[in-house]
Amino acid sequence: MSLLNTLIPSLSRSPASRPSENSTSEPTIRPAYEIKENPDAYGLTVYLPGVTKENLEITAEEGQLRVLGRRAWKRPEAWSVVYRESTDAPFELVLTHDNLIDPDKIVAELKDGILRVSLPKHEALKPRKITIA
Repeated sequence: MSLLNTLIPSLSRSPASRPSENSTSEPTIRPAYEIKENPDAYGLTVYLPGVTKENLEITAEEGQLRVLGRRAWKRPEAWSVVYRESTDAPFELVLTHDNLIDPDKIVAELKDGILRVSLPKHEALKPRKITIA
């Protein structure tokens, strides 16, 4: 079964009314993301505006990939908000993958608020060419 068929976001796009069991006690929002597949790996792109490497945590355990990011920018005290669509709530994305990926080979890069994660497939899932004798 493909990772694309088994990914289950555990949080809604809007602020969560209650946090997930592994998260902090404050509400979080699920960031926008996309997943692509090639024969060797899945590519995950997560949009995390305002998040730096120091404020980003990625864990892969027990069939879940979890991304938690906090924005680094804080509004100066002298500013008064006239209108705002965004929130300062941390981002949290939890995806279930049914252990289809090799957690020891995951590679991640954060640049300009865009997180790119390579999720290599387990060797058993990769297509193989079978020679006929």
